[in-house]
Amino acid sequence: MDAPAGKIVNIAIMTVSDTRTEADDKSGNTLVERAQKAGHKVVDRKIVKDEIDLIQKQLKEWIASPDVDVVISTGGTGVTGRDVTPEAFEALYDKSIPGFGELFRWLSYQNIKTSTIQSRATGGVANGTFLFALPGSTGACKDAWDGILVHQLNSNNPPCNLVELMPRLLEK
Repeated sequence: MDAPAGKIVNIAIMTVSDTRTEADDKSGNTLVERAQKAGHKVVDRKIVKDEIDLIQKQLKEWIASPDVDVVISTGGTGVTGRDVTPEAFEALYDKSIPGFGELFRWLSYQNIKTSTIQSRATGGVANGTFLFALPGSTGACKDAWDGILVHQLNSNNPPCNLVELMPRLLEK
C-alpha cells in the first residue's frame, strides 16, 4: 500500500466491453490494483456489455447502494457506434464535473498527443456517488488514476479533494 489516502473510499469498478472477460480485463485490473494500493476498498467489479440500458442498470444499483462512494468505469468512451458509456453516465448525473474530462484529456495529450480528442472521458455526481468514465486502454486508466483520481480520492490532499465533499453531496 502507498501512503494512506486518509478516509477509505468504497469503489466499484465497471469494465464496459462486448469482448472482455475477467481473464483479459487489463484496464479493469489496473484500476483495482491502483485503488487498493492507495488504501481504498474495491467493493464490487463488473463487466458490462456496451448497451446503455445495461450500463445504467448497473450504475443505478451502485448509485443506490450506501456501500459505494465512487464508480470508475473503463471502456466505451470513444466515438464509434458502440461507444455509449458517456451517454449512459451523463443521463444519470445530478451534476457533471466537466473539469475531470478536460484535465484527463490534457494529461492524456502528454502521452498520446492529438489522439486524445477521441476520448469522451466524463465525470459527475449521481445521488451522492461520484461517477467517472475512462477510456478502455490501460494507459488511459493509469493517466486518470495517477494524474487525477489518486489525489482527489485522498482525503489528505491539499488544498481540497472530492472526499471532503462526500458528506455534503446530497445537501438541498
